[in-house]
Order: sequence, then structure tokens, then C-alpha cells
Amino acid sequence: MGVPAFFRWLSRKYPSIIVHSVEEKGKECNGVRIPVDTTKPNPNEVEFDNLYLDMNGIIHPCTHPEDKPAPKNEDEMMVAIFEYIDRLFNIVRPRRVLYMAIDGVAPRAKMNQQRSRRFRASKEGVELAEEKHRIREEIIQRGGYLPPDEIKERFDSNCITPGTEFMDNLAQCLRYYVADRLSNDPGWKSVTVFLSDASVPGEGEHKIMDFIRRQRAQPNHDPNTHHCLCGADADLIMLGLATHEPNFTIIREEFKPNKPRPCALCGQLGHEIKDCQGTAREKQGQHDEFADTMPVSEQEFIFIRLSVLREYLARELTMASLPFPFDFERSIDDWVFMCFFVGNDFLPHLPSLEIREGAIDRLVNIYKDVVHKTGGYLTQNGYVNLERVEMIMQAVGVAEDNIFKKRKEDDENFKRRMKEKRKRMKQHGPAYLTTGQFAPQALGRRDRPEPVQNARHQAYDMRMQAREQNNKSSAGPSDRTDSRGMKRKADDSDSEPEPEDNVRLWEEGWKQRYYKTKFDVDVTDEDFRQRVVKSYVEGLCWVLRYYYQGCASWKWYFPFHYAPFASDFKDIKGMFTDFEKGTKPFKPLEQLMSVFPAASGNFLPQTWRNLMTGPDSSIIDFYPDDFAIDLNGKKYAWQGVALLPFVDERRLRAALADVYPDLTPEEVKRNSLGSDVLFLGKSHPLFDFIQELYRTESHEGTEIPPELCHGIQGTLNLDDDPILPDKRSRSHFHVIIKCLFLFIFRIPSKVLKPGDWEKGNREPWRPQLGFNPNRQQAHLDQSSFRFLILDHQRVCATMEPDLLSKLEELVGQ
Repeated sequence: MGVPAFFRWLSRKYPSIIVHSVEEKGKECNGVRIPVDTTKPNPNEVEFDNLYLDMNGIIHPCTHPEDKPAPKNEDEMMVAIFEYIDRLFNIVRPRRVLYMAIDGVAPRAKMNQQRSRRFRASKEGVELAEEKHRIREEIIQRGGYLPPDEIKERFDSNCITPGTEFMDNLAQCLRYYVADRLSNDPGWKSVTVFLSDASVPGEGEHKIMDFIRRQRAQPNHDPNTHHCLCGADADLIMLGLATHEPNFTIIREEFKPNKPRPCALCGQLGHEIKDCQGTAREKQGQHDEFADTMPVSEQEFIFIRLSVLREYLARELTMASLPFPFDFERSIDDWVFMCFFVGNDFLPHLPSLEIREGAIDRLVNIYKDVVHKTGGYLTQNGYVNLERVEMIMQAVGVAEDNIFKKRKEDDENFKRRMKEKRKRMKQHGPAYLTTGQFAPQALGRRDRPEPVQNARHQAYDMRMQAREQNNKSSAGPSDRTDSRGMKRKADDSDSEPEPEDNVRLWEEGWKQRYYKTKFDVDVTDEDFRQRVVKSYVEGLCWVLRYYYQGCASWKWYFPFHYAPFASDFKDIKGMFTDFEKGTKPFKPLEQLMSVFPAASGNFLPQTWRNLMTGPDSSIIDFYPDDFAIDLNGKKYAWQGVALLPFVDERRLRAALADVYPDLTPEEVKRNSLGSDVLFLGKSHPLFDFIQELYRTESHEGTEIPPELCHGIQGTLNLDDDPILPDKRSRSHFHVIIKCLFLFIFRIPSKVLKPGDWEKGNREPWRPQLGFNPNRQQAHLDQSSFRFLILDHQRVCATMEPDLLSKLEELVGQ
């Protein structure tokens, strides 16, 4: 989901949803590695039934990691992917189902975002190579030292797209990996494994959600199934809530900001490529034996408990004195829907709603005020009531002008604080230095620092000293002179170049400037504004349907780069009726032609590639060599809007009709659509049933007996190339989906206490640190408490006064 700050906001607002995972490591004895026994109870004190892997979140970090050396070849990439899956299986230990989903052909609404990402990646790759060459030449001319420039083929991450040879190889490798684990790992023996590779249409997480929705609609489904979904995208939280399953947990890597990365030129840590000075690398080890190693810490995993998030939302969304019966499940659906306004993968977010500015809280407050007038909820089973949505949007529109002014004011205040901090550091160095036992000591010194008699008074005195120095610096020399009265150099300026902002949303006339700058139309062009709003309304209906029912239309997409304002949502009730029926997804090679830049054309057949570069190509305009990026009020290019032309489906298909006959049999196979593949081991209850199907060579679809497969239902078709002796079959599911809480279930035990939610609650609170509420707590003796207090005071004494006062304020709240 296109909300980079969503998880950070959610984890801070609802902290008890996070649980750090406990991971059992394998051991080594006499040079022999002893694997973890995953048949034993889960060390996290919870048992999971089903594990779902959004595989693209695994493939990307394993093929081109950011914090460690990249794999040398495709074989090493595959091994890294297998090890990652093994590690997740060890942590979660599913007992029934393992579902692995790789992104297949996406709907057009998603393909536009994929197109933007891949064009950006190609553009940034070219710019990085040019920058490296330029800086290398400058450093060498200055006499600096740089290691030889290794000429090696750059891994193009664009190959992680359906239809490429890489994805086909990955699917084959995963088939044999699963067969090996089912045969040799006791923890896998009773697990039913599904592989939905890149030939199966749909995004990975949505294929997973379709599987869950279809299974929970079956009469044999166990409503107490505990689901665990692996993925780092924020939309997984929304999708998990949308299932209305009581036991749903997400596992993801713990995000650690500001991880060190080596310089792309010299390979050393501590600076970026633009700051590289070409200094010789220091010897690492006595004989430089650690020269090719990087200090890499293994990434840890965290659990996100959606059952606890549901508790939080129950307290926040519960409303009294409604003119209609309160339904918590319906209010959950409305909350998910409102989150779409701050960003998603299919629509640009509204200009006035930014997650960092508390947009979701604002929407919830408006929703709770307006819902008394709407007469009902905003959504039902994935369908939107536009008349009620309009009331929400109009309430946001009233506040738009103040939102833009407040945003500008906050931005100016932040710049002023940063400027003062830079000036203070340049003129006076650090605000103050600690003394006594808190002072930094050189390594190897034998004399001990003088102990502090009263640590609290010492910390207070140092804070007062810092504030006094800050006051002096604020009344010191002007910006144009340094502390000695000397004129400062031009490159010593505190100010950074700011991107030009012609819209100026904080000034009068912002709507006129916005439409003229972004759409090149006058704000008085009411018909055009209505077209933009109509497309956005269609998008809201499409996204909600996509989350709750599946893809309503494979061909729909939002045909603009920018969103309208909330105040433009007027008379929207009749703007949408329904989507076109019977639309089909693109084929894999057609998607490659839609999302790839010409620089990645090597993944396509030669004649298809010529359509991207040939001067006589009828679709050459789809593949610009360069394109503009509108920062749109942001600071960094990756946050901006890539102004790429939209692909016209009719023109694309007409151009491809002439080159389709050139495909080889192998390319025709890669360009076909597939279905999920089912794997199981010899000891699985369903094994004998499928073995009999192969023996009789049944060519008709056969229903899965749910009593033999944990209640799973669907249609089995035999595979043309099964892995022996462990048979596999392709499965299809056709059922009706209801977005309701199932009646026969055990409600998870409550985690939050009544006081956990109340603002300003100062009572002692002990958070639940894991899944087990009865976990034994550790206790410290008096000497340990004294050590912690001294350590806390030492940290406070060395902290910036502004930051310390802010922390004290937060703790007080």
C-alpha cells in the first residue's frame, strides 16, 4: 500500500499490537549442522495453523540486498530464497497450510504503479552509473585511491516481473524445494503446500486473500483457524482486517532505520558516494583476512497481532446514541475504507490528507461526527454508499484551507529549528560536555573519574548550562558572519536548495493554481473537474471491491497523475453504477510491454523489443528515454510523481498482433496463464486419494474431500509434469464470498486493560510482551535498579536539551 508512514503511525498509536518473535537457532556439532526440530511446540507460545508468504517481499531482498553483498549468480539467489523460507517456517511452524504466492499479472490499476517504479529504477540506475564515473574521474585526478572498477553485469531487478525467464526458473526451483522439504523435513510432513507462481494472475497478497475468503465461505471451514501472513506492505494490515478472521497475525522484518551502507565507489562504510574522498582502505585484520567481509546483523522479525488492533479499534470506533444499531464489523470496514484516502497502490492520495499530519485521526473524528447524520455505514461487503461518503468529503473540504496553512507553518518551524541547530553546532560545537563519571574516557586509562555525589543535581546543572549556552548562541552573530565576525563562504550556508513550488497551497487561489499547474486546465472548467472526481470515485469503489471481493475489472485504471480536492466531491451519488463485466487480465509478455522501459527490453523477444526502440514503431511514445518527475511538494525524487504517458490497451494489442507469430514454443509457454499448484507428502491424509487419481489418469476436475485436507475445498486437476513420488495437482476454487464474522468461533483472549486506552493514564502498566498472557516476569534486585537509574541519568545528561525536553513532555503525557 502506498503509505510509507502508515506502519510507523500504527505501531506508535497502538503499541501493544507488536510482539518480537522468538527464533530458535540450529546447532552445529562436530562440523555437522543440526537443524531445528519444527515438530516441537512453537517457542513463541502460540500455534499457527496456516502460513501465507507474499513471496515478492522475499525475492527482492534475497536477490539484491541493501545491507550485505549481493549474490554472485542466480543459483546463490535461489539458495538465499530457500533459506529465508526455512527461517520463516522455523519461526511460525504452520500445522496445516503453507501458501506461497508470487505476484502474477496485475490489474491495470496496479500496472501503472509498476510502470512508474520500473521506469524510475532504470532512470536511477543510469544516473548512478554516470555519477560514479564522474566522481571516480575527479578522485583519480586529485591523486586519490579507489579500488579497480569491476566490470560486472548489474542485476536488473525489473526481471522480477511475470513473464521473464528468471520468474520461470524461480517457479521450477520452488517446486523442487517444496518436494525436498516434504520428503525430508518432519515439520512439513502433514502440511498442505500451495504454490501460486507468477503464471497465476493477481498480486501475491490478493491471491492469498482470495484463498482465505473462499475457504472461510466453505461449510467445513474451521472458524478458529489461526492465520499468519508474512509481508512488509502496509496493505496487508488492511487486508487482514477485511477478512474478519478473529485470529490473524502478520509477521514482518523489524524495520531499523539508518542502517549503514557501503560507499558505491570505495566500498567503505561511513560516507556516501558524493562524499567519497578516495582514501585507502585500512587493513582489516593482521593480514587483511577480513577484507571481503561486511559486518551484517541478522534481521529480526516481529509479529503484528490484528486481534489486538481490533481491540484498539473497538474502543476508538464504538459510538453511542446512533440512530441505527452499532455493528463493530461494519465500522472496521469503514475504517479500512477511510484509510484509502491517505494513499494506496491504485490512487494518488488527496492533497489535504497526509498520514504524518494525523489524517487518519482527522477522518475518524469526522466520521464519528457525521455518521449520526448519514443514517448508516459507508460500506457493506465491499460496496460503497457514495451519498454518505460525500458527507465525509465535504467535512474534510471545509478544513482544507486551514490544513494547507498549518502544513506550511509546521514546515517553516522545522526548517527554523534545523537552521538554528546547524548554526549552534558550527559556532560552538556540542552544546555542552559531560563531566565527572559521566564524561567520555579514553580507552586504557588507569585513573578513574571522580564519582558524582548527587547524579540528579549533576544532570540538572548540565541541562541548565546547555540552555544558557543556547540562549547565547541565539543572540550571537548574524547568519552572514561566523563567531569571529568573518564572512561565511557561499557553500557554508545553512539553507538547502528548495524545490520550486508553483502551486503554493497555503496562499489564496491555491485551487486555481493546482488545476492549472497539474492538469493544465482552468479551475472554471467544471466538466474536467467532474471527470477527475468521477474517475476517483470509480477508483474508490474499485479498490474497496478489490479488497473485499476480488478484482472487479482487470482493465480499469485511474487515468490521471493527480487527485482532486476533497471539496470537489459534490453530487457524486450517481457518478458510478458498475464495472464492465467479463474483463480479462493481460498475458505476462503483454504486461512486460506495458511496464518495462526500453532499457529492460532484453527480457523480451527480439521483435517485441524492437517495438520499444524502433523509429517506425507505432507505440514508441510509450517508452520515453527520459521523463519528468514532479516533486509535488516533496523533497526527494522517489516521493515525486513520474509523469509517464499511460499505455493505451487498444494500440498496444494492435502493435503486438504483428509480432505474436514470432514467439518460440518456450516463450508461448511463459506467456500463458496458470493456476495454483498443490503439494503434499506421503504421510498426508490426502496422498492416497491423489495417488489413485494419477493411477486412473482422471482428466476431469475432482472435488477435494475436505475431511482429508483440514477442511480445504476446491477442484483438483492433474498436473502434466508431477514431481514423483510426491504428486502435485493444480487446484481451482469457485465459491461465493461473504464479508462477515463467522458465528462459531472462540474469541481471542483480551490483551488490553481498561486503562491502556485512556489518555493521561498514570497508573502502573505492564504490557503483554508475547502471545502468552501468563508469561513469567523477570524481577530486578535493588542493586540492579540503582544501576539502571544511573545509566538513565547518564543518557539524559548527554542528550540535546531540546530533545530531552520533548521526551520529558511525551513521558508526561
